[in-house]
Amino acid sequence: MIDFRSDTFTKPSPQMLDAMFTAEVGDDVFGEDPTINKLEIMMADSFGMDAGLFCPSGTMTNQIAIKCHTQPGDEVICEKMSHVYIYEGGGIAFNSLCSVKLVEGNLGRITADQVLEAINPNDIHKPNSSLVSLENTANRGGGSCYNYNDLVNIKKVCKKNNLLLHLDGARLYNALVAKNQTPKQYGDVFDSISICLSKGLGTPVGSVLIGKKDFIAKARRIRKVFGGGMRQGGYLAAAGIFALENNVERLAKDHLHAKMICEALQAKDFVGTFLPVETNILIFEVTGRFTPVALAKKLEENNIRVMAISRTQVRMVLHLDILPEQVEKTIETIQDL
Repeated sequence: MIDFRSDTFTKPSPQMLDAMFTAEVGDDVFGEDPTINKLEIMMADSFGMDAGLFCPSGTMTNQIAIKCHTQPGDEVICEKMSHVYIYEGGGIAFNSLCSVKLVEGNLGRITADQVLEAINPNDIHKPNSSLVSLENTANRGGGSCYNYNDLVNIKKVCKKNNLLLHLDGARLYNALVAKNQTPKQYGDVFDSISICLSKGLGTPVGSVLIGKKDFIAKARRIRKVFGGGMRQGGYLAAAGIFALENNVERLAKDHLHAKMICEALQAKDFVGTFLPVETNILIFEVTGRFTPVALAKKLEENNIRVMAISRTQVRMVLHLDILPEQVEKTIETIQDL
């Protein structure tokens, strides 16, 4: 089965498993797991930030960051299709007791002018605007990436208006590769960054939150309250270290494969609007003789799994477990439909 439903379906390679099995471990709640400590330092140093915090999931790192940055009754500004809003179980309201100001973006991206317009006035009738949360790449934007200058302009608005800036960087390394950007550029802009290791980078579990020293100290306490304190978690962190050392540059292959499949799909009469393919995600409209569900069923009959994400759209995601010969088979199958 060729599984394009998500890059979360990746499994550790034999080499990654070997790194995990041979990891040196300790008790992370006591700060004594050397492999977790190494991963946290590696991530923070890469982005030019003070410290890191290893957590089980990207949802946890996002929600910890939001709780750290806000007070109950505050408001978080984000794009209307942001993962932190639509895919994290209402966590902003549940965990942080905050409301959300949703912005209509372009392919999941918002602008400095939109942020400025979304900030509430100093009025007791309005919640306090305290945090802007961006997503890069934007999942529901088809894996779209921000231009770096746009991020810098948003930061200027935040700084001028005393707002903090968080990045949901679940697929940040895809953006870095696609845009030829550097981690330190992002460390210069954001107050906190959540980076998922279990998507395109191929680890089984884990996400790292990075930021200033005081912020991470506070985040560590919140992780404990959320039940995220792990013991010998170094077996998982070792996979993250392996991924950072071996699986970053190869993301370009996923981007290339996505464009190849896009080209095959765009030639078909049942494919309508196609979101621009910048990284490893394809989102396209299904029309005419197929519905999204019917197309997914037809492809599964050929051992290809995709995801119907709405009444009109299908999503496909490339990752390291999709081999070149499987891409060829997928293209041949599409051509025969």
